[in-house]
Amino acid sequence: MATSMAERSSAKFSEDLLEVPKGWKEPKFSKDDNPKGLAVESSFATLFPKYRESYLRECWPLVEKSLSDHGIKAVLDVVEGSMSVHTTRKTWDPYIVIKSRDMIKLLARSLPYEQALRVLDDGMSAEIIKIGRMVRNRQRFVRRRQRLIGPNGSTLKAIELLTKCYVMVQGNTVGAVGPYRGLRDVNKIVTDTMNNIHPIYNIKTMMIKRELMKDDKLKSESWDRFLPKFKSKNLKKRKQPLKKRTKKEYTPFPPPQPESKIDKELATGEYFLKEGQKQVKAQELKRMKQAEAKARNQEKRNKAFIPPKEPTVASKTTPTNSTDTSIDIDAFKAKIKKNTQKKMKFSQPESSDSSKRKDRTGKSKTNDGDISPIKFELCELRNSVIMALRRRKKRYTVLRAGGPFK
Repeated sequence: MATSMAERSSAKFSEDLLEVPKGWKEPKFSKDDNPKGLAVESSFATLFPKYRESYLRECWPLVEKSLSDHGIKAVLDVVEGSMSVHTTRKTWDPYIVIKSRDMIKLLARSLPYEQALRVLDDGMSAEIIKIGRMVRNRQRFVRRRQRLIGPNGSTLKAIELLTKCYVMVQGNTVGAVGPYRGLRDVNKIVTDTMNNIHPIYNIKTMMIKRELMKDDKLKSESWDRFLPKFKSKNLKKRKQPLKKRTKKEYTPFPPPQPESKIDKELATGEYFLKEGQKQVKAQELKRMKQAEAKARNQEKRNKAFIPPKEPTVASKTTPTNSTDTSIDIDAFKAKIKKNTQKKMKFSQPESSDSSKRKDRTGKSKTNDGDISPIKFELCELRNSVIMALRRRKKRYTVLRAGGPFK
């Protein structure tokens, strides 16, 4: 009974301690809190690139003045390309030297003096995220870094508004200055972006959280039901190896020793042959290989002269009496003679003027003496028979090939 009462009282006491009053702020650390100063001198140094030298020369008097207010001495070494900060006897804040170190690091990473000076304030911190080694491929790294900046810097501006941090993407690093909670969100967004997760997903989640923070009723509830859940559609498929190796069964015994050249000769009987017999056998083996290679090469050459197989096309119309090539010549002659007689009967007689023609000498010459009617009919008959035979032969070849006859 006593233990349960003690547990309840301790739990109640811990809840009272964890509860922070609304609008409470931590008091500032002043010179009166540490009037004796620091016992040991501390110093930090960092290097800066060559292109930052001109800017640091311009703003260095302002840096020295702002740090001297806190009792910190700043030194710029242009020859070695380094910046250093040292504590003095006037320094009363033991943590200000850490903040001064962060300030010179931000100046070396291309942050402007006005933003780097914010690190010295209470509740502010700085972080430099190294993104150069997060992606191996250089082109892919440049695309994802540009995705973090966005078109015309819109994505970076949205991140700054939501996190209340100043973010600078420079080379292989991302520098950020702001409150601790904002730096945590910036670190998550940058890491997810370099791991191929678009920053718009984190931005949407942060916008929803900012609206939920305004409602006091949801202070002690879980926000999982309000937050969006994004599922990756593109699943990475593991690349299959070109040659898949199957694991052999484990045996405690070592593999058998490979046979030497002498063992192989003893097995085949070549070891007991004389030197001349070995040479003869080697020559015979060489001739056999040459003959096989010659036969293979000859076969390859002959492949080019082998005609390809022609595709057989099935005929649509069934040929009728395609093999019958016999012609009744007497009946065919009688038919031709009858047709010529009809033409001569119905044709108009030519005039005497048209029947006459002049030769080269100017003398007139009639058509009656040129050719006899019998010879003319025989020529016509011969030509008709030749044309008919050619047409029959053409029809026979077309039907045999399987195509339609026109």
